Amino acid sequence: MTRVVVVAEIRLYREGLADMLRGEPGMDVAATASGVDEAVRALREHEPDVVLIDMAIPDNAWVVRALVAAVPGTRVVALAVPEVEREVLACAEAGVAGYVTRDGSLEDVVVAVESAARGELLGSPRMAATLFQRVATLALERSPESIESRLTARELEILDLIDQGLSNKEIARLLTIELSTVKNHVHNILEKLNVSRRSEAAARARAEREPIFARAIQGEI
Repeated sequence: MTRVVVVAEIRLYREGLADMLRGEPGMDVAATASGVDEAVRALREHEPDVVLIDMAIPDNAWVVRALVAAVPGTRVVALAVPEVEREVLACAEAGVAGYVTRDGSLEDVVVAVESAARGELLGSPRMAATLFQRVATLALERSPESIESRLTARELEILDLIDQGLSNKEIARLLTIELSTVKNHVHNILEKLNVSRRSEAAARARAEREPIFARAIQGEI
């Protein structure tokens, strides 16, 4: 038996949906709620398998996040979702475990609830492709560990001098340190940045700085 809590602002809608689901084999509607406070109480009291939430409710994404945060492990199925990229992605980012489009049937709702209860996400192939594209985009946008976080202050100083075209001897003279010390620092820089030449290390440093300089010129930072 799949235990369900129905969340919708309009009483007629939530009670009508609850009554229809009660008539479905394997469905047990434990409670209904009109807002986030009632929903949280219902979740804690009844520990349902799935929460059905009408996305016409005000601040719907916030409500979904609040429910998931208040009761970890909550599986939320969003109802009446326009099947457009922006809306589906918003649901996914809010934490829903499934969705039913605006023109979905009661059978679609039952299938979505059963899928969510099993830990499966049900959606059209087109929306699945959209979600995969979003994951790929996020992976590309994820910043790698910065050079500043990998090198010591002295190594950063030497890397900057390398970028200015100074040789190891010139760096040693400028910083008043032994040539062997400079060589050790350069070796560490190359190893930490996974490059084999000083010029590659300097290029990596420039590539990391240039976007920041560009944003500063444009007044973004």
